[in-house]
Amino acid sequence: MTVVPGKKSVLFICLGNICRSPIAEAVFEHLVKERGLEDKWIIDSAALGSWHVGGSPDSRAMRVLKSYGINYKHKVRQVTKPDFGKFDWIFGMDDENIRRLKQIAPSDFKGVIQLLGSYDPQGDLTIRDPYYDDDDKGFFKCYEQCVRDCTAFLDKYGEDKSST
Repeated sequence: MTVVPGKKSVLFICLGNICRSPIAEAVFEHLVKERGLEDKWIIDSAALGSWHVGGSPDSRAMRVLKSYGINYKHKVRQVTKPDFGKFDWIFGMDDENIRRLKQIAPSDFKGVIQLLGSYDPQGDLTIRDPYYDDDDKGFFKCYEQCVRDCTAFLDKYGEDKSST
């Protein structure tokens, strides 16, 4: 499935690509760099909806990442049909994301559409959308979940282990 030989690929998806999926992308990139695997992975994030395309992630998401020393830049984009041919894993943050991804996936998609939370060692399957919260608490929880989930995923598939 991998389009670039020798590289695995992940795409993180949420509704608007301003909260959960950019945090997941930034966390995954950070973990990959810590493990010295930058040349082994293609990493991106995108939205199901088009509301924020061209903009930046939510300022609260960026503050949380910065508080953990993660420098991250991203322009919001919407998932496209070609993405289904580019990525081995497409991770949604909640059941609605997964339902929608499966609706728009081409019938010949060979990758995996999966909840990122399915890798959570604490069993917290859903990464709740903190967008409408009045504070940063939901963003910190999202970050913590993404660290657990992405770490467990990388432990399983990170280096020369089987892809899909």
